[in-house]
Amino acid sequence: MTNMQQLLIVEDDIAFCKMLETFLKKKGFEVHTAFSGSEAFKKMAELKLDLIITDVRLPDQDGLAILQKARNELAGTPVILMTGYAEVNMAVTAMKEGAFDYISKPVRPDELLALINKALYENTASVAQLRTKELENNKTETPKNTKPRRSKPTGYVKGVSDTSSKLNQYIDLVAPTSMSVLIMGDSGTGKEYVAKNIHDKSKRKDQPFIAVDCGAIPREIATSEFFGHIKGSFTGAVNDKIGHFEAANGGTIFLDEIGNLSYELQVQLLRALQERKIKPVGSNNEINVDIRVVAATNEDLEEAVRNGEFREDLYHRLNEFSIQVPRLSDRQDDLMLFANVFLDKANSELEKNVAGFDEASISAMQAYDWPGNLRELKNTIKRAVLLTVLDKIDLDVLPRELMLAKDQPSRNDYGLFKNKNEEEMILTALENSGGNKSKAARLLNIDRKTLYNKLKHYDIDL
Repeated sequence: MTNMQQLLIVEDDIAFCKMLETFLKKKGFEVHTAFSGSEAFKKMAELKLDLIITDVRLPDQDGLAILQKARNELAGTPVILMTGYAEVNMAVTAMKEGAFDYISKPVRPDELLALINKALYENTASVAQLRTKELENNKTETPKNTKPRRSKPTGYVKGVSDTSSKLNQYIDLVAPTSMSVLIMGDSGTGKEYVAKNIHDKSKRKDQPFIAVDCGAIPREIATSEFFGHIKGSFTGAVNDKIGHFEAANGGTIFLDEIGNLSYELQVQLLRALQERKIKPVGSNNEINVDIRVVAATNEDLEEAVRNGEFREDLYHRLNEFSIQVPRLSDRQDDLMLFANVFLDKANSELEKNVAGFDEASISAMQAYDWPGNLRELKNTIKRAVLLTVLDKIDLDVLPRELMLAKDQPSRNDYGLFKNKNEEEMILTALENSGGNKSKAARLLNIDRKTLYNKLKHYDIDL
């Protein structure tokens, strides 16, 4: 007998089901699959399950039947529903009848994993009943085409630095328009949070926001994932499937790591964007779609265009307006703001109550370059919260590279640069501060008098 937690996935899309099975097995779960309701009922009777994940639409049943059987015969086993965009009413009904939660398709494996871990942690019938009661008490009539999910923060933190202010000005400027946006930035800088913030400030904020990781979709099923397919169009297509574009209809589709798209799919994507029509695999009928496209990349797409790896016409179609997301090392004034936001989040997820950071840990964090940007900061703080037994995070629970960084001279220590890079640093700081000398001095970590002397020395006239 295995000691691993037992999961059952009920999904008639065989390729998608197998993808989830492989992903969750790698995460340490014992995974069983069923492609129909009757097959699911058989396995529910045979296996001791810790959690069930089911699609709401099956060839012979629906997810509500799976949920009902689990409630009647597997008391305390949480059920997570996977829903398409047109099935939110069924999701609401499922929540009322005791489903732990639901997740909208296209399902992102990391989000599903987080939901699974939460469900397993809260796996008691009383908690499920409490969640249902809370939903009933807070439920209001759901407008059409509005996703009825519990309100939660977007996760976007504005920041207070001059660099962040410039970023937020761009977001506020482009959000109300219908322009396509290309978000550029290093890995981990929070490009998806920027995209979601653009959506939330747009006229489409009450419509779907569909995020797609272009680098995670296998090439052989990419067309189906983006544009859908009809039953019988290829082996394994046992039911009609709604693609990402149709799911995002009326709202925003976010194409992350757009540079990873194959050339063939680039052609299909360009046609969809130009004509605002899609054709599911195997279908002769076109579907009109009204979507806004926000794309993101950490690659140099202009170089990819020059090398013939990315279509120039698609690049210009996506790049009606571009936003550069700064590295965390360029947002020093925001560092502890982000750190405290991540601390609160880690405390909530790990059920701890760490009050903050001691002075030594703050100094180490400020001296470190954070090559992994916000993602690295978030992971570092979550690990530190898990490890700490004190009221505050100290150096003992920080990674070794941060402990080494605290003993290094500051990145803005002019003794390191002498005359080699000093002028360039000053000009960059002045540009980022909009020519404000006081702000530029703060960015450079020097006083105003020193800055004025440097300006005079390099004959910089503003």
